[in-house]
Amino acid sequence: MDDLPDAAQPPTTTPDGGAVSAPGAALPRRPVPAGGSGMLSQFVLALVCGGYATGAALGWGSPELANTMGDFGLGGAAGLAAVSCFWYGRTRSTRFRPAWLLFAASSAMAGFGNFFWGWYEVVLAERVPSPSPADFCFLLFAPPAIIGLLVLARRPVTRAGWVCLALDSWLIGGSLLTLSWSLALAHTAHFAGESVAHAALSLAYPLLDIVLVSMVLALHFKRSSANRSAINTAIAALALTVLCDALFTSPLLRANYRSGQILDAGWFAGYMLMAYAPWVAREEGGEGAPRRGRTAAPSGRPIAGSLAALTPYLAAAVCTLGILYNVLDGHHVDRVVLFTGCTVVLALVVRQGIMLLDNISLTQELAQKENHFRSLVQGSSDVIMIAAPTGILRYVSPAAAGVYGRDAEELVGSELASLIHPEDLGRVVHEVRRFLAAPPAEEPTTRIECRFRSGSGEWLNVESTVNRHHGGLIFNSRDVTERVRLQAQLQHTAEHDPLTDLPNRALFTKRVQQALAGRRVTDAGTAVLFIDLDGFKAVNDTVGHQAGDELLVQAARRLQDSVRAGDSTARFGGDEFAALIIGDGSRDAAAREYRILEIAERLRVTLSQPYLVEGGTEVRVDASIGVAFAEADISPGELMRNADLAMYRAKQAGKGRVELYAPQMQHDVVRRTEAVSRLRSALHDGQFALLHQPVVELATGRVTAVSAQARWRSAQGILFTPDEFLRVAEMERCDESARTAELGRWTLEKAAEQAGERRRAGHLVPVHVRIPAARLLDRSQAPKNIEELVLRHSLAAGTLVLELSGSDPRLCLDELERRLAALRRFGVRIALDGLGSGYAAMSALRRLPVDVLKLDRTLVDGVTESARLHKITAGLLRIAGDLGMESVADGVDTPEQAHALMAMGCTHGQGMVFAGALDEHRLRHTLDSGPYVLPNTLPGDPTDGGQQVLVGGALPVRSGVVGGAGALAHAPLRSNNETPVPPT
Repeated sequence: MDDLPDAAQPPTTTPDGGAVSAPGAALPRRPVPAGGSGMLSQFVLALVCGGYATGAALGWGSPELANTMGDFGLGGAAGLAAVSCFWYGRTRSTRFRPAWLLFAASSAMAGFGNFFWGWYEVVLAERVPSPSPADFCFLLFAPPAIIGLLVLARRPVTRAGWVCLALDSWLIGGSLLTLSWSLALAHTAHFAGESVAHAALSLAYPLLDIVLVSMVLALHFKRSSANRSAINTAIAALALTVLCDALFTSPLLRANYRSGQILDAGWFAGYMLMAYAPWVAREEGGEGAPRRGRTAAPSGRPIAGSLAALTPYLAAAVCTLGILYNVLDGHHVDRVVLFTGCTVVLALVVRQGIMLLDNISLTQELAQKENHFRSLVQGSSDVIMIAAPTGILRYVSPAAAGVYGRDAEELVGSELASLIHPEDLGRVVHEVRRFLAAPPAEEPTTRIECRFRSGSGEWLNVESTVNRHHGGLIFNSRDVTERVRLQAQLQHTAEHDPLTDLPNRALFTKRVQQALAGRRVTDAGTAVLFIDLDGFKAVNDTVGHQAGDELLVQAARRLQDSVRAGDSTARFGGDEFAALIIGDGSRDAAAREYRILEIAERLRVTLSQPYLVEGGTEVRVDASIGVAFAEADISPGELMRNADLAMYRAKQAGKGRVELYAPQMQHDVVRRTEAVSRLRSALHDGQFALLHQPVVELATGRVTAVSAQARWRSAQGILFTPDEFLRVAEMERCDESARTAELGRWTLEKAAEQAGERRRAGHLVPVHVRIPAARLLDRSQAPKNIEELVLRHSLAAGTLVLELSGSDPRLCLDELERRLAALRRFGVRIALDGLGSGYAAMSALRRLPVDVLKLDRTLVDGVTESARLHKITAGLLRIAGDLGMESVADGVDTPEQAHALMAMGCTHGQGMVFAGALDEHRLRHTLDSGPYVLPNTLPGDPTDGGQQVLVGGALPVRSGVVGGAGALAHAPLRSNNETPVPPT
């Protein structure tokens, strides 16, 4: 391209003007380390050749030894070369394998010739005849070598290349023939009295040597780049052999030639070099295998390329000089010289014409490619810039006007460093220096992204692909500002809550990690606050989710406004928030704790203020906050977990408060986890047993129902109540609640199954099963599972009594009412459990279809001691009587409580005064034994007949007469939470 400047040669500089060496200067080539075996073999080769040359120069000590070394010594060296080349060609898989086999054949012919020569001179002690078998072997030395050299040559890819190669070979060979004929061959060809065979042999030697020399010269400039060392060694061996042949064919030397002279040292060295040639590549690390970390050799060799181009012309010049020498010296111009010279000139003219046509074709092709490249560059939407080694822009494509808003002419001549954002300049310079220092073969390009000044003064995000260009750099740049903005937006979206725009859990965790890894890593003043809005679900259920979203946005704004600029806030999802408070470096632990708790309390008060949401509705929520301080060597996960535990402790303690993390909280979690694991194992392993406690009619002592109660059978043979496991449900964890629900389903199914078995045995006793009201509305359960249970076990109407527990005000009473009405129509009776313990009990009593009211144990325990409690209990019982409902008092453990409750109008009771929870065997025995009889007098009264009644115990001991004295004599008092294992 005319307008694309050529960059200068190295050394180069970076765009900011800093000097940076070009790759070739900065990284010196590492020489290929020669192995120890290679150095040793070269030393041995030089020693052998030197020894032979020394012996030849000194005459070997005797004519017989000289003839032996001159004939059989050369034959042995040629045979060694033949064996070496043949062995390498047979055992190595290489594309030059035919060449080595041909060199082996050529060396073998030379060896046979020397052995025949030695046969005449040494064995037969005769003069070697001419011609002889040795002459024919020596003649056969050249053709395989010539063909092998053709195999080693770099093959042309076009027909014109093949023609030029043939013409070049003839130019070299013809020039050498002209020169040789003028100097010696013409005299040899005119020997008088010589036979035709002798004359032909005399000419064949030099002519074949001329062809071989021509091939050596042509191959020297056209040889393949692969396995260069081995090829050079082979060419050197053939060149040395041809040189000795040329000297031997000289009439002056040939007339005085004797075996074992110094000329034989040249042949010997040539044969030894040919024997060593194929193994050079192996000693250097592998034939054609690129070395790791080694830069590639430069493809262009100006001197070698120039000599290769001038070789045909130099050959023609030699031919011309030979002819002029003969003419000027007065010699007669031989017809062979004249014919050869004409053919050389004709070959030169033809070659020049081919080259001219080839140059015209290449020029046209180059012009087409240049126009194609120019259209690509100028029509590309990317900006292409070429920076000189000094950092000055030498070329800028026209696309700069559309991308940068600046004309290309305006940018040409300016420094690249002045256009890059100062904050990005250091990074760009570092990347450029690293790229220039890297080997081009390993890293041909690199990618740089920086900010570039536009024509309007704005900074554009530019991505550039950088390539080397004559020591300078080529930048292929494009505007990626929109992509960078989109990436930043996506990154922001991935790390922030979409509703409140606060950081999410991932970004908050990253900031906590940065805070713990900062300079004040051991500062205990850094703390994490976990915040949960109590009552938020009620806002969604009553006012709507849109109002709930507005409340969360306002809460997030309040939270963000209440912390310092260096602190961080986040929303984890739902109504859970978090805050990271960075420590102030104070060494007073008490002061730090007071400061953080003060911030937490201020946040609690702020977040608990009324919220004005959609439609002007004012809603309130409370905030439960857990605080955890960053201790030494604590991880971000552990710190956030501690704050989470403290927040749940705040919710357990009554909500709307601040709790500071203590190690005991973690211990409690471990204990609850173990309890849940034990509960899961007990359910799966069948360790739970179902017992029943009698429900007694107080007026008659008759057992009118039984209350199903699950017990866990411990390894010590004690049945414990599952209260410890049921309390885990208060933590509102899904897995624990699932375990509790599983236990409830098992209790219901087992109670129905045993009730069916008792019905078939003749005991028509209803069974009370406690079930949370929320479970009846659980949509994950089958809607008709209770009805199916009744049908499966053939329970009569009124046999199954469901005791509703729980007083969650969030329950939909309308839906619960419809569900209970459907169950009553199916024959299931409904009992309201825990009357008097929940603030929603009266509302449930007013709305729900209830058959039985069950007094809570808290109303029974102090009914005989507290007059106030006596009045409350009496009032509730009076309400039950007025509504026509049965009443059951839970926890009647003494006769005094039984008499008092009966006097208040309570119809039924259950407790240790009658019996504890009984297994199926004892329960049936109790049902068969008749009714319980309450004493008419209090214990110790004189009217008692002197018999004291002991109350409490798991199994009442009756007298022989039902209702007689001692009817309620019991075993010693035992806790209601454990029952002895029944006998088998």
